[in-house]
Amino acid sequence: MIHFYKYQGAGNDFVIIDNRLQNLNLSQEQVAKLCHRKYGIGADGLMLLEASNDAHFKMVYYNADGNESTMCGNGGRCICAFAQKLGLVTTEAHFVAIDGRHYATWPSPFLIALEMNNVTDIQHFQDHSILNTGSPHYVSWQLNVAQVDVFAQGRSIRNLPTFAPKGINVNFAERTDEGLFVRTYERGVEDETLSCGTGVTACAIAASGNQLGHFITKIKTPGGPLQVAFTKDNTNTAINVVLTGPATFVFEGHIQL
Repeated sequence: MIHFYKYQGAGNDFVIIDNRLQNLNLSQEQVAKLCHRKYGIGADGLMLLEASNDAHFKMVYYNADGNESTMCGNGGRCICAFAQKLGLVTTEAHFVAIDGRHYATWPSPFLIALEMNNVTDIQHFQDHSILNTGSPHYVSWQLNVAQVDVFAQGRSIRNLPTFAPKGINVNFAERTDEGLFVRTYERGVEDETLSCGTGVTACAIAASGNQLGHFITKIKTPGGPLQVAFTKDNTNTAINVVLTGPATFVFEGHIQL
C-alpha cells in the first residue's frame, strides 16, 4: 500500500511519493501502472522525493512509460511544493536532480522560481533549433501553433534516426505580441502534454537567436502561463536560467500495487 500525492504545474501532472526511508523500489511496470490514466492514478510522470546528504532532498523522476528520465522543469517546481508541504523547506529549496543541483524560491505563495542549469551548444537551423535544457528539445517554429497536429508531427520528429535511440522532445512554438505560444510532444509520455517546463525553457532561449543580453519571456501553453528568464553573454550559452510558474497540490491517497 503506497501513500501518494498528486501535483500539477501548468497542467503537467505528477504522482509524488515520499521515499526518504528508501523503502520503495518501483519497477518500470509499476511506475507505468501508477501513471496510467485508466488503470492507475494518472500522470505525465512520477517522482520520488529522497534524502540527500548535501541538499534538502533528492528528486528522482520517471516518465509515464516507467523509465527514469532526464530533468523535468514543471516536476521540479511541484516537488519543491511537496517538500514545503512536508515541512522540509519554507520559501527556498536546494535539491539534487539527475542533471545536478537546483535552487528554488517562492516569489509569491502561488509561484515557484526554479533555477535551471546553464544551457550550452545551442544549434539554430532554418526552421528549428536543438538544445538541451536538462532534457533534449527540438523547437519547431510555426505561424499557427493552434492548428498543428502535435501528436502526429511530434511523434514523427521524436522518432527520427538522428535522435535514436532515446529520441527527443518536440516543441511547436509561435511568436506572439506577449511572448511565445508553445505546445509540446513529450517522449516517455508519447503524447502532447499541457505544458513542459524544460520545453518552454528551450523555446525561450531559442527565440533569442544570436542576440545577447538579459531576457524575460512570457509563455502561453495549453495548461497555463509560464515565464523564463535568462542571460546570454555569448550566442551559444544561456546562463542564470530561471523557470517560474505555479505548482498546485491536487489530492492525496493510497493505492495498492
